[in-house]
Amino acid sequence: MTASRRHRSQPEPPRNGRRRHARWLRRRPLRTRLTLTASLAVAAVAVGLCAAAFLVIRHQLLHQLDLHLTQSARLAAQQYRHEPPGVVQGQCRFLAAPACAQLVPAQPADDPSQPYLLPVTDTTRDVASGSHGPYYSEVRLAGHSARMLTTPLDEGRAIQVAVRADTVDRGVRQAAVLLTVMGGAGVVLAGVLGSWVSRTGLAPVSRLTATAERIASTRDARHRIELPPERPGRDDEITRLAASFNTMLDELEKSVTAQRRLVADASHELRTPLTALRTNAELLTRASRLNDVQRDRAATAIARQLREVTLLVNDLIELARDEEPDPLIEDVRPADVVAHAVDAARDHWPAVPFTLSADPEVRTATVAGVPARLSRLLSSLLDNAAKFSPPGRPVEVTLTTAPGVLELTIRDHGPGISDEDLPYVFDRFYRARTARALPGSGLGLAMARQIAHAHDAELTAEHASGGGALFRLRVPC
Repeated sequence: MTASRRHRSQPEPPRNGRRRHARWLRRRPLRTRLTLTASLAVAAVAVGLCAAAFLVIRHQLLHQLDLHLTQSARLAAQQYRHEPPGVVQGQCRFLAAPACAQLVPAQPADDPSQPYLLPVTDTTRDVASGSHGPYYSEVRLAGHSARMLTTPLDEGRAIQVAVRADTVDRGVRQAAVLLTVMGGAGVVLAGVLGSWVSRTGLAPVSRLTATAERIASTRDARHRIELPPERPGRDDEITRLAASFNTMLDELEKSVTAQRRLVADASHELRTPLTALRTNAELLTRASRLNDVQRDRAATAIARQLREVTLLVNDLIELARDEEPDPLIEDVRPADVVAHAVDAARDHWPAVPFTLSADPEVRTATVAGVPARLSRLLSSLLDNAAKFSPPGRPVEVTLTTAPGVLELTIRDHGPGISDEDLPYVFDRFYRARTARALPGSGLGLAMARQIAHAHDAELTAEHASGGGALFRLRVPC
């Protein structure tokens, strides 16, 4: 138990400390992390450059001193080659004096009676005997630092040359102080630059965050992020992100506006039939006061108003669908769907003649789609054409093909579409002034266009030559 407790009381390994540091860093704001990262990167570069500069300066100073020692050793060897072992030049303890030199034999027995000025070691004897190469070393000379070169002179002897290294040490210290100050300034500058980089680089992100928070608090999608002036091909990733966010806000605002308009229009359209329905229902509650004709009339009105409300709600549900579900899509023969829709329109509008003409190639053509939805599109167009056709005037349905496209046209001979109404005929709940007295909710053409878009088709309205309206549906095949 004691050993177990001691084991549990031991400090965590450094790896856990690194994990805690990583978790702490991840919890910091992005600006703080970017500042720290940029600052550390710049500081590491500044410190590394200062350290490298210090090493280069120190190496160059020592190299110059070594060259001076080599030259002094060469001159001393020529000048004192025939001198006996011992100190041959000993004034180097002064800073401005020339290099001091001494000759050292390989055997200690050959040493002079006078002591050596420079330290003599076993390595020095090895250089004299030829078993070791020349080398440089650091020594103390008269209480000062000095640099010494030991090199062979001739067989059995070595020459040692030393000079004071005060100037080199002073230069190295000055370089160290200067580079330390520069490194410290570099670290401070790194912190300033890191803060500036994070503040400047994350400014669009901050504006994006502020805009998103403002939209979340106010529920107003009209806010936008301010973008710099357009520079084609020179926008950075953050600017493109902000532009994409503004585009998303545009689509969101359009969607919210369309949703609010749909709700407002739907409530407006439902108010009239629901009011009439409630009035007739209240009338039927007092059935004892009504005669048979009045009761039948009220019941018929309720049934008709229920159908209108049901159709309106069904149309709203259809409009709420943006695209067709994939499992329902199949290969459809447009000729069969159009023929079936025309037959249904003849039954629904017996007073309006419908004519159908189709190219022979159309009978075998197929398109990808949902048959029920395509039938709903055609019935909306045919009902709209029949509603505005004068009695006895035909609704002409034509089905033709072109390379890669199947085209359907539906033309009536009614009053046509005025220029001011033409841009709005496919809007939800829009009804021209000439159509407000006719039955309908204003959703049929809007739903037809939505079904066409879901099938990658194009539905347009235009003036027909000779009067009337012409609707053109182009479906890829």
